[in-house]
Amino acid sequence: MQVAIQPNYKYKALYIEYAKRMTEKQIKIEFTLIKKCLKKDRRAQQELFNKYKDAMYTLAFRITGNYDDAKDVLQDAFVNVFMKLDTFKGNSTLGAWIKTIVVRTAIKKTNTKFTFENIENISEESSFSIDDNLTGEAIESAILKLDKGYRTVFLLIEIEGYKHREVAEILNISEGTSKSQLFNAKKHLRKQLQSIYF
Repeated sequence: MQVAIQPNYKYKALYIEYAKRMTEKQIKIEFTLIKKCLKKDRRAQQELFNKYKDAMYTLAFRITGNYDDAKDVLQDAFVNVFMKLDTFKGNSTLGAWIKTIVVRTAIKKTNTKFTFENIENISEESSFSIDDNLTGEAIESAILKLDKGYRTVFLLIEIEGYKHREVAEILNISEGTSKSQLFNAKKHLRKQLQSIYF
């Protein structure tokens, strides 16, 4: 794909990656915003923050399980975003890159520990169904009651759509640990949801 717009920006690889996913207008807007943020433009930084803050706060809350901690995570994460923005190479979307920083900040905030179980002893489940009669509030409450390690992996894979390989990289754990955390998360979540009706 050839793109006519070629912003004067040193990370051309970033531009190429975006060209695969976005329209020319979207590319120009995003790159202009990034360039301004790199120049410490306060309005641009506020615009970038406003664009992603709601989704990132929700993710931070789901991991920490605490509103105040989620606010702290959001603030600390975006400080890191602006400090490290010049390292963003475009291997993912900007939103995904920010999300990774938020997840790692939340993990650090909660001091989450991941326990390892031999994956050979675990038969992975390909699907996870939830009763249609359950309310969103009931499901959210059950997820928040999960052990932090289980909850984090469950959220990243089942809610955010990450692969085990990606989760392992983000959380600095093995794929086997990621799979075992997800297996146990589903097992405990199923028990909690079943207890609502039985």
